[in-house]
Amino acid sequence: MDRKKPERSRHTRWLQVVFPARFLGVDHDTFLDRLVPWLHKGGFAILDQGLISGSNFLLSVLLARWLLADQYGAYAVAFGFFVLLSVVYGSLVLEPMAVFGGSSYRDCLRGYMGSLLWIHITFSVAVIAVFGSSALVAARITPGGGLAGALAGVTIASPCVLLFWLARRSFYLELSPAKAALGALVYSALSLGPLFLLYRRGWLSSFTAFVLMGVAALGTGSYLLMRLRAALRPAPLVHSRGEIWRRHWRYGRWALAGSVASWIPANIYYPLVGWFGSMAHSGQLKALMNLTLPVEQVKMALGLLFLPYAAGVLGREGQGNAGSLSRRMTLVAVAVAVGYWIVILCFRGAVFHFLYSGRYTEVAHLLPIVALGSIAWCGSFGSAITLRAMESPASVFVAFAFATVASLLIGIPLTWAFGVSGAIWGTNVSDVLSWIVLVWLVRRKITGHSGAIERFASWRSTSTQAFSQEFPTE
Repeated sequence: MDRKKPERSRHTRWLQVVFPARFLGVDHDTFLDRLVPWLHKGGFAILDQGLISGSNFLLSVLLARWLLADQYGAYAVAFGFFVLLSVVYGSLVLEPMAVFGGSSYRDCLRGYMGSLLWIHITFSVAVIAVFGSSALVAARITPGGGLAGALAGVTIASPCVLLFWLARRSFYLELSPAKAALGALVYSALSLGPLFLLYRRGWLSSFTAFVLMGVAALGTGSYLLMRLRAALRPAPLVHSRGEIWRRHWRYGRWALAGSVASWIPANIYYPLVGWFGSMAHSGQLKALMNLTLPVEQVKMALGLLFLPYAAGVLGREGQGNAGSLSRRMTLVAVAVAVGYWIVILCFRGAVFHFLYSGRYTEVAHLLPIVALGSIAWCGSFGSAITLRAMESPASVFVAFAFATVASLLIGIPLTWAFGVSGAIWGTNVSDVLSWIVLVWLVRRKITGHSGAIERFASWRSTSTQAFSQEFPTE
């Protein structure tokens, strides 16, 4: 032990110089002991997200190569509807599960997951009804066009894929991303392996591609749920299934509104820059923004891990630790972004040549301002996670909505005047303002203040609870 003390003290002195103790909120003597387990968990979370995103990307590329243009177009349209569906499901089911599962229902996870399965079944029935009807309508309007088959495939695949996502996310409640990563590996193998067989046999279409995704997801999700059921101990559930759904709805409607508000500045400038200039300018903007995707995937993976953890910490220790918790998570996200962009900016010429075969080099000089916005967007990570863990998605919506309005007011004239660079600065306005407003809202929440939107959300929640007590559903 004595031999390790000098080495440990050197690490401690270095940490004290680089990271002030008040900023980290963690004693330096225990920092290294905490760092290694979190590096392990974070690595598996990134691996889990990378396997899912990578398999979906490879599947899309292979289908683009192997399907006829009209079949692939039908697949793209149907997949767009599925992405919209996944946003709704994530906001109403998965994100509230990460918050409530890490705090309110942490001691009765088995019963809570059983209630979520019933919510999933109800959601799936609605999806089957809507998408099944859409497939029938498409078959009548454009028989043989491929869209009807693609929508039928989404009808079959969606409940299975969403079940797989529910099973994956449940392991993050126990901070066990390694098991989720194993499930992602199995799903990748089951979805990509038989794809080549379908292609060689001449059975590949947009319909069979979605069905293959559904079968792979159903098999993997069922396996993960069986492992989860064996791992969770039985415990009485503190709320009825109806109350759980109402809590998810009260949280999820604001989470959904926040997702829409954050989607607008990230996507609205593609059609705008094409409208003011040409579709080639939209392609240039997309080529630049593609380089932000690795950071986004890492941030998404860390969010899966940190949200239930933050909810558990704040539930046990109270909101007084929200500030230091937010700063630590922000530090991690910003450090990842800064490290990534240093490498990319140093080798941007080689990166553009490798990715685009020498194309789009005329906009490579704009990459530093893209990096600036990406780092600012990562800066909002800790505050957004903390507010969600405090069960205040309305605050996140307020920040994103304010930043979106400011982005459009400033970014649209900049896009009209300066083209691609103006569009990037318009997005950066949203990223920087989101960071500032979210930090401000966290501080207000810690001191007990709330805005008009938050008071309205609280009033609606209180009214709904009073109504449910007077007229119970169960």
